[in-house]
Amino acid sequence: MIVVNDLHKEFVKLGKPKFGFGKRVAEKVKAVDGISFTANDGQILGLLGANGAGKTTSLRMVASLLTVDRGQIAVDGIEVKSDQQATQSKMGILSDARGLYPRLTARENIAYYGLLHGMERSLIDRRIGQLSEWLGLREVIERRTEGFSQGERMKVALARALIHDPKNIILDEPTNGLDVVATRALREFLRWLRSPEGGSKCIVFSTHIMQEVERLCDQVVIVARGQTVATGTVPELLRLAGEPDFEDAFVKLAFLEQKGFASTSAAAITSPMQENSLATQKETE
Repeated sequence: MIVVNDLHKEFVKLGKPKFGFGKRVAEKVKAVDGISFTANDGQILGLLGANGAGKTTSLRMVASLLTVDRGQIAVDGIEVKSDQQATQSKMGILSDARGLYPRLTARENIAYYGLLHGMERSLIDRRIGQLSEWLGLREVIERRTEGFSQGERMKVALARALIHDPKNIILDEPTNGLDVVATRALREFLRWLRSPEGGSKCIVFSTHIMQEVERLCDQVVIVARGQTVATGTVPELLRLAGEPDFEDAFVKLAFLEQKGFASTSAAAITSPMQENSLATQKETE
């Protein structure tokens, strides 16, 4: 279970000098300005937003790859801090950059991450066998990853993220560059991971593709301008926006100039869900 409350993150960049010369002035860029959500076990939560909305920055803070300027993150009841192994070991992370070592085989790429997690070699081999079967990697598992297709690279990177059997899974735009067949295979695998047979995993993924959200997500968090503007199921968001089409609903909620409509109306959906999640967390503790 992942609980994110009021995240904020600023970056400093050097702006262009006036008149094309002179000193470059430092400018503050607010990438995340109040993002909150709760992702429960056995559910898939989608962070939906346009490019630059703050999705990737938020997920990197959840993964403790970036420090939090303000706000709280808890993974299975443990507060997330930068480079904290206690929470990192509970998460499997698939970033938008697959980052495979091209001279290593698929097996070696996956095994290396198992060793980093302190796993025994026998357990690593057993897990690689399971993941190869589940993800359809048996034919390529002994090949070097150099020259792999986008779909093959995604499968190896996902197997690497899951090698230590984490309870929580973070996926940053996992279908980027994938063809229809690879996208469908990934979608089915995520549904299985969400099920009791697959371990009732808590899955959070970011995307800007409406079809993925409609077909896959139990809960959706719409992000715009670094803020959470609406939260709910797809039918709830359709009712909130008063639109029959989900793409139209997203545009209305994410880009409406009257920000108060989306934020205020979304509270009616968001609050009960978060209250139940916090109550469940307290009972567990």
